[in-house]
Amino acid sequence: MKIVVADRISDHGLALLREPGWQIVLPDSASLTAALADGDALIVRSATRVTDALLSAAPRLRVVGRAGVGVDNIDLDAATRRGVLVMNTPGGNAVSVAEHTMALLLALARSVPQLSAAIHAGRWEKGGARGTELRGKTLGLVGLGRVAFEVARRARSFDLHVLACDPYISEEVARDAGAELVSLDDLLARSDFVSLHAALSPSTELLLNASTIARMKPGARLINTARGELVDEAALAEALRSGHLAGAALDVFAEEPPRHSPLVGLPNVIATPHVAGSTEEAQEEVGTLVAQQVRDFLAEGILRNAVNLPTLSAEQYRRLRPYLLLAERLGSLAAQVAAGRLGFVRISYAGEPAELGTSVLRNAVLAGVLNTVLDEKVNLVNAGAVAASRGLRVEELTRRREHGFPDTIEVAASPLAGEPPRVSVEGTVLHDAFPRVLRMDGIELESPLDGIMLLLRNRDVPGVIGQVGTVLGSLGVNIATFALGRREVNRAAEAIALIRLDGEVPDSILIPLRGIAAVTEVHLIRLPGAASEDARASACAS
Repeated sequence: MKIVVADRISDHGLALLREPGWQIVLPDSASLTAALADGDALIVRSATRVTDALLSAAPRLRVVGRAGVGVDNIDLDAATRRGVLVMNTPGGNAVSVAEHTMALLLALARSVPQLSAAIHAGRWEKGGARGTELRGKTLGLVGLGRVAFEVARRARSFDLHVLACDPYISEEVARDAGAELVSLDDLLARSDFVSLHAALSPSTELLLNASTIARMKPGARLINTARGELVDEAALAEALRSGHLAGAALDVFAEEPPRHSPLVGLPNVIATPHVAGSTEEAQEEVGTLVAQQVRDFLAEGILRNAVNLPTLSAEQYRRLRPYLLLAERLGSLAAQVAAGRLGFVRISYAGEPAELGTSVLRNAVLAGVLNTVLDEKVNLVNAGAVAASRGLRVEELTRRREHGFPDTIEVAASPLAGEPPRVSVEGTVLHDAFPRVLRMDGIELESPLDGIMLLLRNRDVPGVIGQVGTVLGSLGVNIATFALGRREVNRAAEAIALIRLDGEVPDSILIPLRGIAAVTEVHLIRLPGAASEDARASACAS
């Protein structure tokens, strides 16, 4: 395993990566591309730009770890397209950013930087320096994530009443933070201080614009330690010049450095150069966190703080991992049996798989399907995007099993939506945590899902099993297990056999089997072996 650390992280973080057989490389910018040629992981801070071109030079790359929150320096679309997981460390600098937010809040309330500058300029402006107390005022937090939660805790010690606006936070979480959960309009109208802590997205870009700023309480003050793009800087500058807002304290700008910002030079603007998270403690913490996350992903497949994939806790991953393997194997089996163009996949979940995270399981099924027919690397990260680019439609259902095995996944594949499935396979995970098929095309049969297998469809007439055994024996092929199922409608109905073989066999083995009169269809199925640890994590790590 080769880990490329492009930007400096803490020594403790580096120590976490020193696993037996793992290589750590610390290249300079000139040698980064060469180092990534056989790299499995890349760790960066904000200095290194992870572009599409850089990713294209790293065919083995599985994960990019960002020591910090922002991923503006990483081409997420390119990473996702190439199946590269991107992780950040959102909680590592939460306290540092929260403390900086409080520092800006206090400086804004008492005009600390302006008064300091006046003294250095030889002016004693005591008479005109009238600030405002925080006691009894209202602080509005736009977004209630880790940083805002820490700000709320500290704000209460100043006797500030805290409002919060966050559509993804429950009333209970807000109460734990000591905040009153309100709408954005209510927050803007009531807050003496508004502090931005929202993530940047299409829905939050220019969240504070001419219209929303106009709804802010006259004389209010703004603090932004989140993202500069959340604010229309021209509209904010006009509100500060007109006196509608009393001041602003900003650690972030839309353009950094802010060479063309209308906010630079305004006397009621306090500015710092995007340093809210830049403390010694925070840098140590994020370096340690990103190293831990990358190590856990490479060694065990655990997903934490994934930016382009749903995040899973260690416990969630422990429960989900066997079903990820099942989902991938069922997808691969369905695609190999269908043996033709697939335009539609229906996935049904019952029991525990439905509870654990079907979006990740969906991508595991798609990875199994697509890796059967494509040469490009398809895994949990890019499976959805690759499927969409190829026009493969997916439908997901949850259902309740009234009998048999309660925890199952079923995959049905069709050439087009609305057409009968070309194949349908259903499976589960038993006590050995390894996948088993339970049903094919409505016919019950039980078999492990691993290794080299033959799938035969035949008319249910006497002598077929014996003929199959004779053919395989004559070719020196040993049978590991033989699972047989049939429809009980009447004699001569369809039967299905799933035969696991000992070792690899050539495709030519199918010719004599197809020569058996009762055999209507036969496929050679190749899945990873049960003994392969790589196989257990293939859906995540391929």
